Amino acid sequence: MTWSSVEQFRAKTDRNVLRLQEEKKAGRKVVGQYCIYTPMELVLACDAIPVSLCGTKNDSIARAESILPRTLCPLIKSSFGFALEDSCPYLAASDLVVCDTTCDGKKKMFELLALRKPVYVLELPQRQDQDDLIFWRRQLALLKAKFEAFFQITISNQALWQAIALTRRFRAALQKVLDLARRKPSPLTGLELHEIAFRASFIPDYEERIDELERIAREIEASACPEQEGEGARILLTGVPTGLGSHKVIRILEECGARVVCIDNCSSYKRVRPDPEGEDDPLTLLAKRSLALPCAVMSPNPGRFTTVAKLARDFSVDGVCDLTWHGCQTYDVESYSLRHSVQEELSLPFLQIVTDYAEADGEQLRIRIQAFLEMLG
Repeated sequence: MTWSSVEQFRAKTDRNVLRLQEEKKAGRKVVGQYCIYTPMELVLACDAIPVSLCGTKNDSIARAESILPRTLCPLIKSSFGFALEDSCPYLAASDLVVCDTTCDGKKKMFELLALRKPVYVLELPQRQDQDDLIFWRRQLALLKAKFEAFFQITISNQALWQAIALTRRFRAALQKVLDLARRKPSPLTGLELHEIAFRASFIPDYEERIDELERIAREIEASACPEQEGEGARILLTGVPTGLGSHKVIRILEECGARVVCIDNCSSYKRVRPDPEGEDDPLTLLAKRSLALPCAVMSPNPGRFTTVAKLARDFSVDGVCDLTWHGCQTYDVESYSLRHSVQEELSLPFLQIVTDYAEADGEQLRIRIQAFLEMLG
């Protein structure tokens, strides 16, 4: 089904790069970031524009492999390839790039990136206990000081609270759209959910992001969406981040007759996690929310298992697909424990797919996915 609000959204977001360039010409500063551990609220409190820089396309990987090992994950290689080619308008527009030490591959790539762009590295702890929270809040305080010195401003608590209120509204609007897929049948395909979440993250104006997402939610919520036969198996996709250009597994799942109804990664559902309640210090609130993310870089990472279990119930899924990029040891190793949790505790079928951005293994993946879906009946 075609939705006019989604078509309008596509048309508007096709201008994201142009809008960003217009804002730059008007004097706005831009801060690039590689992970959602970097709180966008600190950027917004500077009246700067936050942009995501994770590479999601295969085109730049060959260039990156002239320097980086071929065994690194495609996300790292794609990201660095864009820097080498100077082919990413968001990286080109960034006055400062904030990097999180989420894995060893990224950490070492950031050293090379720093030769080409102004870089600030956030030292992310690998655990989620109280000592790590204290350390992480200190890291955010140092980032705040860096922004103040770099942009020659003072970030007040009032500005931070205003930014927190704004991103809270954005997350709520995005969740409204993502939660539409709880309906049976889902009114949006997995590819549409993926595209909306990805494109929305590049709209420079947060108020416009919110308006566009709420328009989509209103139109679809008001529709009858009558029951249809043949929706196919409802799949929860979990694992590594995806973007336009690295969405082949979602596409193949749906070409084989499934419907991806929930995407549990940091480019989709992980982004809508709520703020902790009862916190009166803005930096502590930001530290608590981001450190609680159930990413595989955390060890141990029980939050991912409880999150997958909740999403599986909320979206009435028939099976779970765990996506891992080649070279991503954290997600690859964790898949063993996740499989046990899904199969033994949720009694749901589980499929891990290890791949990269290239299309070379497309037919092999199609065969595996078809077999998995046949098992679901």
